[in-house]
Amino acid sequence: MAPIIEKENKMDNLDDDNNADDSENLWADILSEVQSSSGSASKLPTTRTVLVLGDNECGKTTLIAKLQGVEEPKKGSGLEYYYVDVKDEYRDDQARLNVWVLDGDPHHTGLLKYALKEETFSDTLVLLVASMSQPWSLLETLNRWADVLSDHIDKLRIPVDKMHEYEQSLARCYQAYTEPGDGPIATQGPPRGDINPLHPPASGSEEEESLPLGEKTLSRNLGIPIVVVVTKSDAISMLEKELDFKDEHLDFIQQHIRKFCLKYGAAMFYTSVKDERNCDLLYRYLVHRIYGFPFTSPALVVDKDSVFVPSGWDNEKKISILYESMSSMKPDDNFEDVISKPPTRKVIQRDAEVTAEDEQAFLLKQQSQLSKQPAPGSSPAQQDSTAGRTPRPAVQRTPDRSPAPSANTPSPMRGKDGKPQAGSATEGMLANFFNSLLSKTPGAPVA
Repeated sequence: MAPIIEKENKMDNLDDDNNADDSENLWADILSEVQSSSGSASKLPTTRTVLVLGDNECGKTTLIAKLQGVEEPKKGSGLEYYYVDVKDEYRDDQARLNVWVLDGDPHHTGLLKYALKEETFSDTLVLLVASMSQPWSLLETLNRWADVLSDHIDKLRIPVDKMHEYEQSLARCYQAYTEPGDGPIATQGPPRGDINPLHPPASGSEEEESLPLGEKTLSRNLGIPIVVVVTKSDAISMLEKELDFKDEHLDFIQQHIRKFCLKYGAAMFYTSVKDERNCDLLYRYLVHRIYGFPFTSPALVVDKDSVFVPSGWDNEKKISILYESMSSMKPDDNFEDVISKPPTRKVIQRDAEVTAEDEQAFLLKQQSQLSKQPAPGSSPAQQDSTAGRTPRPAVQRTPDRSPAPSANTPSPMRGKDGKPQAGSATEGMLANFFNSLLSKTPGAPVA
């Protein structure tokens, strides 16, 4: 009986070992699966991109340097690449936000194919930048670069159904906007999983509760999120002092830009790197829109140099509030007719600096010219005979004799009555004056 009992005990031990191994393998599989899923979901994506478009000298590079935290921006040409460090403090994660800045020269628009492709379209947000230092070209600049972006998107080989999904997602984002305090405040980090805040998926409840869009809202839906940034808002004080801009002019500019943003479903910022206005707010809005970070700042439309209008907040009724201050213009007036470019001031050309020649050399020239001139009142024959004579040496002054006139000192002409004529006396005085200047010691006072 002993061997049978030993055999049964051995079989029990083998079953216990197998069960222990299976449980360990099961827990190991569960832990590895959770670790891999949670790790991939919590990490910030590295493919998110910001494309910056605008004219030269509008402040694109300076604005991106401010978002980076760089004091001295480095400006290049063509298509420039930068990155902005983004930190997720909730999950102790960090990623780099890719930034492409296109040169303002229209000849460089062909480089857009390297920054905005079919593969990166869903992960890209566009910044349209214009400067308040030249408000008369604001609207024209925004429309021109919006057309450049639209033409480039039309050339991309994006399927029609996919582009329709992008357009619908922008409309859902616009309709899903809620005022801070009206909805639940997010206290966690970006959403987990494969949700892209730039193009969130549709849900049945959102489609039922969403309000219809206005007639002009998203009338030009490009399928890509856009943020309009008006830089150098500190120039408003200069416009008021030097160009006599009033509040109605500033409201006229703002309502035109907000109508432009309404047409593309874009957000709007007035920023100033010099005065540090809305730069930090722009950064927080970008990481909210791109990564899904919580954002609780309301719209700002009171301060004329720190305006902020989030995408989804504005409508035609809110814009019409600005019409109340317009007395000398109408909201539908042509932008360039009301905000006209001031006349260009002519540059005053300064006379070239002339170096004066030496005093003695100047006087010698004058003496030679006087000696060549004929004496007034003389006949042409006398002039010819005088011109052909050889000048005699000057007679030195002696106590008994008066100085004889030299060849270089014309004697005064006398009339029939023996009196000197007025013209010859004047020339004689001039000749004596120049002779005295030539014979004086340099530095001595003139008599």
